[in-house]
Amino acid sequence: MWRKAVLVALLALVTGYLYHTDPELPARMLNYISESLPQMEPSCSSEPRPPALEEAIARAWQTLITAPARRWARVAVGVNACVDVVVSGVGLLQALALEPGAGRDHEVLHSKEDLKEAFVHYMGKGAAAERFFSDEEVFQRIARAAAEYPGAQLYVGGNAALIGQKLASNPELVVLLCGPVGPKLHDMLDEQIVVPPESLQETDEFHLILEYKSGEQWGSSRAPQANRFILSHDVSNGEMSTLETFVASLEEFQPDLVVLSGLHMMEGMGRDLWEERLKEAVVAISDVRNEVPIHLELASMTDRDYMNRILQEQVMPIVNSIGLNEQELLFLAQSGGGPHGDLTSWDGIPDVGRVSDILLWILERHGRADPESEADLTRIHFHTLAYHILATVDGHWGNQVAAVAAGARVASSQACGLQAVDITKVVLKAPLNFHSSFSEPRESLAVDPTRPVTVWRRGNVSFHLTPVLVCKQPLRTVGLGDAISAEGLVFSELTPRPEL
Repeated sequence: MWRKAVLVALLALVTGYLYHTDPELPARMLNYISESLPQMEPSCSSEPRPPALEEAIARAWQTLITAPARRWARVAVGVNACVDVVVSGVGLLQALALEPGAGRDHEVLHSKEDLKEAFVHYMGKGAAAERFFSDEEVFQRIARAAAEYPGAQLYVGGNAALIGQKLASNPELVVLLCGPVGPKLHDMLDEQIVVPPESLQETDEFHLILEYKSGEQWGSSRAPQANRFILSHDVSNGEMSTLETFVASLEEFQPDLVVLSGLHMMEGMGRDLWEERLKEAVVAISDVRNEVPIHLELASMTDRDYMNRILQEQVMPIVNSIGLNEQELLFLAQSGGGPHGDLTSWDGIPDVGRVSDILLWILERHGRADPESEADLTRIHFHTLAYHILATVDGHWGNQVAAVAAGARVASSQACGLQAVDITKVVLKAPLNFHSSFSEPRESLAVDPTRPVTVWRRGNVSFHLTPVLVCKQPLRTVGLGDAISAEGLVFSELTPRPEL
């Protein structure tokens, strides 16, 4: 302000001096300046300012997100549930007297040093990951340090419990949750959630969520985006010990939809256990009535043999829908010999064409894209930071424009800790122009911000893509994938099959 005052005073002195030397000069100068400046629009111009892309997309979602004609009334969810202890990842590792160093992935964590290396590895990529900690005594010491760390917070945890919580926010839905539910978790669950008595246990299972912010640095490692690293020593969830209880409870509960998660937890228990337990899981899942659709929520895994078993021989063919992120999608391709499986990781935002290729391969090779196939898989909900895609086999699912938009909207709002999208707190990162495939023949496609769901078809598979309005300063990233899948399911509906 003082600079402006000095300039005004100086201008006044110069003008006074000029007036004394040439009384007509100031008037001539003002006329010249007035004629030289462009004509300004009146402040009440009828021409509105073009809305920002983020604003246009948020407004369009409101129009596109419509309720399905046939809604779910009763949804059964199982089988992993726990209490999440959320802390600053860097802060906790420093409290454990660990020094920053080189990153390295570990399929199973055996020590604090393994934890540090795995955390640094994924923090540098900005990628989410979850690992089993084999040493119970060391894990308990880490858990105590996490619980005592300043600012540590306790939340409902486990994919099944988080999906159940999100579904229960719809007052018209009755939700059954089956999993290892201890007293603290039971107190935190929504009142609308029904927990079978057989699922209750005396102690809670705790998972540690080590979060990091976008741009956060520890040593030479810098996070390109906000995310989290999860660790646990969770035997109940690791053995999926409540799966049979879950399936047995469906007969009385009579759900319209079944949501299954927690398969990733068995990976850390060792091949001998998961090989036998996976067979038992398939038998149990097969007992669900054929007319009830099953959605499988995947999570971070590292054992290719285990993932390949899920994909080819066991679980994938007997579920109707799956939800997964970019890490899990690429791992599926790597484990099953799918397209782009030679990639070691995504380079920044995953290429839409590559993602489309893998989704199509899953539905054609392991789903029901071929009408003669005996597989049940007809829907995949893919989510990454910048955009989401719903890929469905034609004739099986409806209202998918609304479903994919609803999933993106909840990602945008929940990451910022809000109930609705605030366009001042989000940013568009998705590509507005992309291709339907990574290789020819392919279609050039674009996102229209005023109708932000782009649709294309490959064979008898339809793809629905919408950008995400990414929260600039996310408050909490854990559980976003579960919220996205839950919201997508709420707005989805099965297309009635014609009777033979």
